[in-house]
Formats: sequence, structure tokens, C-alpha cells
Amino acid sequence: MTPDDGDRTPPSPRDDWALFLDVDGTLTAHVARADAVVLDARVATILTALHDKLDGAVALVTGRSLAALDALFHPQVPARAAGLHGLQVRPAPADSAWTPIPAHWTMEAAGIVDRYPGALIESHGPCLYLHWRAHPAAATDLAAFAQRLAAATPTHQLHVGAHGIEIRPRGMDKGKAIAAFMAHPPFAGRLPVFAGDDPADEPGFQAVNALGGISIRVGATPRPSAARFTLADPDDVLAWLAHDDAEHHFKEKQRE
Repeated sequence: MTPDDGDRTPPSPRDDWALFLDVDGTLTAHVARADAVVLDARVATILTALHDKLDGAVALVTGRSLAALDALFHPQVPARAAGLHGLQVRPAPADSAWTPIPAHWTMEAAGIVDRYPGALIESHGPCLYLHWRAHPAAATDLAAFAQRLAAATPTHQLHVGAHGIEIRPRGMDKGKAIAAFMAHPPFAGRLPVFAGDDPADEPGFQAVNALGGISIRVGATPRPSAARFTLADPDDVLAWLAHDDAEHHFKEKQRE
């Protein structure tokens, strides 16, 4: 990985792209609770236009479950998506072989967050997410819990983010999900492009780089990343995807 210089705007969308997009932090800003996100009205319009432009070669690749994704986008449910970092895939059926996290671990995590109002957990079968964005003091206890869980559950691995930890099965990530999409129509034979915002998106950046594609990290704060281009925030992402207005948008931001 190389340091991200924060000043590399990606090219405008082309007809030969296979477009993969993270959701939280990319299409919409992070908030303390994922279930409190309100989708910008522009998102559905832009994605519909891109779906038509790219002959359907658009997929959302997210840490959310597909159920949570569909609730966010209702009533326009995304036709192609990978949820839980690729553990759930549409239109292909979900892989049922993943080992679930034992219920007693989820109960213990729930007991910890009860002591920190605003902190929360999300349990999705084989995945457990620990969030402390709304109560940073919970970070130490939740991180210690995650380390104990990982030590006791070798089938799973930790992904540490800025405001939480994800515990998910080994053997799947966003890069593998993207590679699987690229093996089949309507994605096969196209140039892969992936935009994401956090370390969980790095396997996706690496996958599209290996295929000669375009990787875009979303975030104003520079950090080491495999991504070759950057955009500052979800507002910039939407302007880039709605490329007809992108030049005006970025010029206006430079004046601010």
C-alpha cells in the first residue's frame, strides 16, 4: 500500500465499466446507528441511470446484510449486491456453509454495550459487528471482547475499523465477492471499478487493481491504501457518478 495523497480524482464513468460500490461512507455518510441512515434522494436516480448505461453491470458490495440493504433502498431493491462482505450474494444464493457465531458470544457482547448507551452490536448469523461511534468509551471493552472471541473461534477473523470491529468468517472479503461477480455476465469482460471508504474495502481495491481496473478510496483524511484514486466524501461520490455535473461540483468545492 502507498500513502493516499487525497488529490486523485477518478475518471468519469464509461460505458465499458463494471461498477461496484460500497454503501456506508461511500454512497451515504456514516452515522452512529446504521439503521438511522437516510438515503439521499439522488442515490436511486443515479444508480438507475448507471444500471441502464452499463447494461446492468452495477453491484453494491457492503458489510450490511442484504435484508438491511433492502430496507435502506426500499422500494428500489438493488438487483445485484453482495452483503456481509460477500457472505450473501444476489442473484446467486447465499452460501449456507459459513459457521455461525455461538449465541452466548452475542449475549456477552449485548451485556457490554448495555453499559455504554449509544454503543451497539449487530448480529447476522456468521457475522458480529461491534459499534462504538456513539460512545467511544466502549472501545476498550469491546476490543478486549473481540480478541477473546477471535481466540476461541478460529473460523473467524477480526476487522478493526475506526469506530468498531467486525468479526466475520475467514475466507471471504469484498475482493473475492467482486472477483466472483466479474466471472459472470453482465460484469465479465468489462473494466472493474470499485469505490469504498474503509479498511474493509482494501481487498476490493486490490482485486480491481489486479484486473487493471479503477480503485477509489472515499475519505478526506489521507491514509495508506491500495486505492489509486480518491474522493473526499459521499457528496463527491454522487457528483462523480452523475458525471454530467461533476466538473462544476469539484470547481465549486475548490472555491470553498
